[in-house]
Amino acid sequence: MSESVVFIGDAWSAGFRWEAWFPEYEIHGFAFVGGTDEVLEHVDSVLEITPSAVVVQVGASDLCQGRSDEHIVRNIESILYGLRKGLPFCHIVVHSVPPLKPDLASLLRSINHHLRQFAPTVKARYIDLWPALADPDGSLSLNWSNDKLHLTDEGLGAWVSLLRPALIDMFEQSHLSA
Repeated sequence: MSESVVFIGDAWSAGFRWEAWFPEYEIHGFAFVGGTDEVLEHVDSVLEITPSAVVVQVGASDLCQGRSDEHIVRNIESILYGLRKGLPFCHIVVHSVPPLKPDLASLLRSINHHLRQFAPTVKARYIDLWPALADPDGSLSLNWSNDKLHLTDEGLGAWVSLLRPALIDMFEQSHLSA
């Protein structure tokens, strides 16, 4: 049986056919327009699946709803802690909150700085989306988006190019240590 991977997050995680991008894995998706509050409420649903890996991408919707950086960081830390506590041997990947608009860039960098520091405490791998997706002003590049808010298929491909090697590496490492 193939490895199972749960994608959980906000609207950025929704709507993509992850199984088409990762046919080698059994894919489960939980994506919520609301953001970190909704994801936090559904951590137990992920635990019931007992996946091999969980990919977390959340936070952008919270900013669009005016939630504070403290709220976002606290919720994402709680999500990661809940996943680790309930799935001690599961691989966890957490993405940076993606670039959005230039006026949010400083706030997003602060949130992502906290996430980068917190991820190792719960043995999660942090993936920074900014080098691949951001313009120098901190907005989502028009190379990957038509509206500087939602990803095109090409943008999703750029995201997958960061995620695929991390998943492969994590699964290879676990097979070597087994």
